[in-house]
Amino acid sequence: MIALEGLTKTFRTSDGAVEALKNVSLTVNDGDIYGIIGMSGAGKSTLVRCINLLERPTEGTVRIDGQDLCTLSEAELRKVRREVSMIFQSFNLLAQRTCLKNICFPLELIGVKKKDAEARARELLELVGLPDKADAYPAQLSGGQKQRIAIARALATDPKVLLCDEATSALDPKTTHDILSLLRDLHNKLGLTILLITHQMSVVEEICTRVAILDNGTVAEEGPVEAVFSAPKSDAAKRLVFPDGYEELPESDGPERRIRIVFRGVATANAPLIASMAKEEGILANILAASIKSISGKEYGSMVIEVADESELKRALAYLSDKPEIIAEEVRIHA
Repeated sequence: MIALEGLTKTFRTSDGAVEALKNVSLTVNDGDIYGIIGMSGAGKSTLVRCINLLERPTEGTVRIDGQDLCTLSEAELRKVRREVSMIFQSFNLLAQRTCLKNICFPLELIGVKKKDAEARARELLELVGLPDKADAYPAQLSGGQKQRIAIARALATDPKVLLCDEATSALDPKTTHDILSLLRDLHNKLGLTILLITHQMSVVEEICTRVAILDNGTVAEEGPVEAVFSAPKSDAAKRLVFPDGYEELPESDGPERRIRIVFRGVATANAPLIASMAKEEGILANILAASIKSISGKEYGSMVIEVADESELKRALAYLSDKPEIIAEEVRIHA
């Protein structure tokens, strides 16, 4: 288990102190595929680097299986890092080494015999689906293949935890899906705990079991992916989940009112709700934005509608709130 308690990281710059993380507390349980998502500059990469102490926190503690990493010596930290591996957006493969030798590298550092290291590397090449690339060099690989080799290298020391810092950001959508499928398979086969740092909603929706929304160095919201993404509570989460229906909307010249509707489950996502409201209640609505997404294998939808005035707003909210598996709320229009 990874437990972060009161984690704060302050950088000193020529312009003064910059607080990248502010009192972050999170728990990642064994076997989780845990996503940390936020906009650029939210503090995601700083957070993941603090977890394995590539960056030392200014305040707070990082515990893995009850052991406080902040109290360990560099030698003790090196042992811990064998069990907490990391992959990166830029792959970080050694250009002058073959794929086999890249995977062998962390084993060489801990003194594993060459024969044993190469045997382990070939096992890992099979595991990531590239047994024929042992003698290839990184320059000869596609982006997806490079990331597979980077994953194999990260697994060389049999880690319990895999940290992924924007590991799919440089990949096209199909390759991203393939890498996420590989990570899910490795999680199931090896019992890995995976922590994914990303700015891509689709990555979290496809693979993660829990998610934390990071905003300006703080945890704005945390919980099961299905709960957070189907009914976000914080402003930061709403901006990520409903980018078309949460940004500050311009003040209207008229009395119109806007409502955001969240459909929780496939039946309601596909129901002719607005047409039914018009037919049954005589409430006419203009649809401003709508989308359907898959979260944990279930279909969810969201919609922003506009009704004529305050009276219609109240009637529409009453009608919608009476429907099962639907959340409706007014979207405030900012001046």
